[in-house]
Amino acid sequence: MRFDIVSLFPEFVAQIAAHGVVGRAGERGLLSLHGWNPRDYAEGNYRRVDDRPFGGGPGMVMMIEPLRAAIRAAREADPAPARVVYLSPQGGRLDQRKVRELAALPRLVLLCGRYEGVDERLLQAEVDEEISIGDYVLSGGELAAAVLVDAVARLQDGALNDAESAVQDSFEGDGLLDCPHYTRPVEHALGAVPGVLLSGNHAEIARWRRQQSLGRTWLRRPDLLDEAALSKSDRALLEAFRARWLQAVGEPPAGDA
Repeated sequence: MRFDIVSLFPEFVAQIAAHGVVGRAGERGLLSLHGWNPRDYAEGNYRRVDDRPFGGGPGMVMMIEPLRAAIRAAREADPAPARVVYLSPQGGRLDQRKVRELAALPRLVLLCGRYEGVDERLLQAEVDEEISIGDYVLSGGELAAAVLVDAVARLQDGALNDAESAVQDSFEGDGLLDCPHYTRPVEHALGAVPGVLLSGNHAEIARWRRQQSLGRTWLRRPDLLDEAALSKSDRALLEAFRARWLQAVGEPPAGDA
């Protein structure tokens, strides 16, 4: 998969590509990242890429032509079709379903805004989709682009040393949160590893993990349960978890209906 990132800070692109899963996927030839600086396509001695907004107000707005030229150069750099995504707090929320959709594409061109944003005419003409990573504002789209690249990269076949790591992640499969995990030592001042995980009984371990996944989702993201297709067995496990929790704590978690 190919990522083309349009940004005023192309050195940031190199940092994304140098570490962790993304770096390993690049080394394995599973993806490539390419930076495009709109300042390289700006005119004049100052290579200006922004100007004051019409109608007044604070800040500056990124201009059409430098961005348009950079996006078109990125499109033309490879014959594979590319979806152009603008990282924006006004976009649709990035979730695992959207990540899976993007991971199936051959190319993404990611547009990183700065200042007060981008001239709306450029967005209407060149951008296919706006995506947000959350209801907050960043200084620019680069960090959001890094989040998107990492999430998409780890779903490329062969990016992870164990493909099951992605399958068992939170939000994958049935959309529930992941169960808790433990490693050595068995005994520690902070507590002991649950005995079922040491039992060697794989059926009981799977049952415990499923119940913990259901329970953790109920505690932390009960809204996800509304969309989950729970089996009769799942509901029994969840009810048992809820009963133990209510007995121990005395009241349901915040947000529980």
